[in-house]
Amino acid sequence: MMANTTISSSALENDRMPAFGLAARDSSGIVSPFHFSRRANGDHDITINILYCGICHGDVHYLRNEMQGRNFVYPMVAGHEIVGKVIKVGRNVEKFKLGDIAGVGPICGSCQSCSSCNQGWEVYCPKRIATYNSIDRDGSVTYGGYSDKTVVDEHFAVKMPNSLPLDGAAPLLCAGLTVYSPMKYYGLCEAGQHLGVVGLGGLGHVAVKFAKAMNMKVTVISTSPGKKKEALESHGADAFILSTDPQQLQIAKDSMDGIIDTVAGPHSLDPLVDLLKTGGKLVLVGASPKNPELPTMPLMMGRKMIAGSAAGGMKESQEMIDFAAKHNITADIEVVSMDEVNTALERIAKNDVKYRFVIDVANTLHKVSQSDNE
Repeated sequence: MMANTTISSSALENDRMPAFGLAARDSSGIVSPFHFSRRANGDHDITINILYCGICHGDVHYLRNEMQGRNFVYPMVAGHEIVGKVIKVGRNVEKFKLGDIAGVGPICGSCQSCSSCNQGWEVYCPKRIATYNSIDRDGSVTYGGYSDKTVVDEHFAVKMPNSLPLDGAAPLLCAGLTVYSPMKYYGLCEAGQHLGVVGLGGLGHVAVKFAKAMNMKVTVISTSPGKKKEALESHGADAFILSTDPQQLQIAKDSMDGIIDTVAGPHSLDPLVDLLKTGGKLVLVGASPKNPELPTMPLMMGRKMIAGSAAGGMKESQEMIDFAAKHNITADIEVVSMDEVNTALERIAKNDVKYRFVIDVANTLHKVSQSDNE
């Protein structure tokens, strides 16, 4: 039995909660109106009326069954960057009250007793429960935030600060945490350090914002010359390196304390390792379908490290969102309505977004509910 996740007998006796959203029925990834149900609100649970939900690039891979080694269950309701209003609390809930704004990221459950959970790293728990396309504690399939409401154990929800715009804050629950967590864990967060950020997309642009708020020197590394102006003028990066230019790479050799690599596609790590100082750290946060070759000799002769990181734990999640509020950090977004989600997913697949899509669920859900009734 997972600690602090017991469903009360009264909750078990209640009917499951009706819900409505958008689901993909197959690997085409096309979503359409879907009526389903969620588990009843237990003693430690909160029910959230979803206001906004970010669209992660990972949603495209999951909806289209593009992640090797993963089991996909259809119908699938995606979405793990959820922000909404608490409309119900269990009798043992302490962190939230009715009317509070809560956020839910990539996971909604874990065993809360293993070594990872005890260190606050719930995302690495062998029994973690993903916010969608996973098996919930009652044996049902979890459904994500492309929907009207969700139920979650309060431990796996974040208190959203009043000062942050909720639409721009929603992607931080995944994209923000994915870069903030390794920066803190690997010590790449000290004023005066030089951080490289590979890729200026949904993850990379937030990494730049966090690093500048930490008073770091930031260099954006990209294959796209057009990203230079964005990096320097829009996001305040200190420098830009075109990674296809050997001369620029040579000039920056041995200059960086660390690099956060957000690129999800296949690419060489050799030139990135060369950019690191002795003892530098290259942290991979973008999942590539093809494993890169490791440049072993440069690692050995420079005592350099190549490491990886997933999202982060719940303590880190709250710390990250509070840091963002303190420094007024949000993701750069394009807000879309529920009836525009398929178009947004297609644009993400083509990398046609700056830098995250966010669904205005509460104000536009009626558009797909009406079409469902026609």
